[in-house]
Amino acid sequence: MDRKPVLLDHQRVWRTYTGGRRLNGLLHQCREEHYPEEWILSVTEARNAGREQTGEGLSMVAEEPGLSLKELVESDPKYYLGSTSGRMGVLVKLIDSAERLTVQVHPDHEKARELFHSPYGKTECWYILEDKKEGGEPPSVYLGFREGITRTQWKRMFEEQDIGGMLGMMHRFQVKKGDMILVEGGVPHAIGANCFLAEIQEPTDYTIRIERRTPAGFSVADELCHQGLGFERMFDCFSYEGISEEEARRRWFVAPKPQDQCRRQLLGEPETSLFSLYEVEVEEGEHCETECGQGFCGFYLLEGAGQVRYEGGALSVRAPEQIFVPAAFSQVTFMPEKGSGMRLLQFFGPRMEGRDAD
Repeated sequence: MDRKPVLLDHQRVWRTYTGGRRLNGLLHQCREEHYPEEWILSVTEARNAGREQTGEGLSMVAEEPGLSLKELVESDPKYYLGSTSGRMGVLVKLIDSAERLTVQVHPDHEKARELFHSPYGKTECWYILEDKKEGGEPPSVYLGFREGITRTQWKRMFEEQDIGGMLGMMHRFQVKKGDMILVEGGVPHAIGANCFLAEIQEPTDYTIRIERRTPAGFSVADELCHQGLGFERMFDCFSYEGISEEEARRRWFVAPKPQDQCRRQLLGEPETSLFSLYEVEVEEGEHCETECGQGFCGFYLLEGAGQVRYEGGALSVRAPEQIFVPAAFSQVTFMPEKGSGMRLLQFFGPRMEGRDAD
């Protein structure tokens, strides 16, 4: 391939829950309601029982039909990633929920190594893109145990499928556009109905679900509940630390940090070193130079149209667009076209992931 930033396709991924109407509008697609997610810069395959070995979830190179991003970076990891490890260390999604997701948890690093033999857990973060109320229900999320919850109590809720009891053991927060919420591995959670958000996470699909049926009535297969661990060991993935609502909000709701005229950090250090997320906004007639550092970075163009200029050339882009910038480019510049501004998300994996020593 030519040495330039890489445009990727739009991978819609099947999930147990329903949604995707806003994604259909954004992407000018017509997908059925069990495709509520778009995966971005993905070298990770989805774990869906009965749909194995499909390559579902892998990003594909727009200009090279049949070539996945995973294959591309593995062909020259030093050029594309700035390392020889071949690991990107990050996955980004757009999530568009029509119903509440099942109550779930993801393993932290320690449990991922112990239970799944994986170098990655699944800490994640949600950036709320829209807060429209539909059907009278404001968007909300469930996050973290209330104080005094034990493993025995939690397991009983699962055995009895007491959904009201499960939800009552967790904090519920109404969310608004611009909220940034960190979801650490081990913390129980559920995205509510009517949420439209960007999620940045470690690159796995290990999801422990403790509801046997979704709110819409879809039966959740055993494998999708325990991910091969069995119904006893899956409870090892939960952290049973209970905290107050005030402490939960202080710990997990993250305030953005302005960086320069056109860019602000939504998430990164000190909250986490696993990945970082920025928002870039460029007004008509302006331009924005964005640093990519010593590794790769990715962009998702949410609004607008224009050019992304790089050393040696330029690409024309129009929302929605996924852009993978190889490590060989330390900087790119966004130039809106006449009559348009540009709004993008920029994201990085772990900065030191797999970097070779000088």
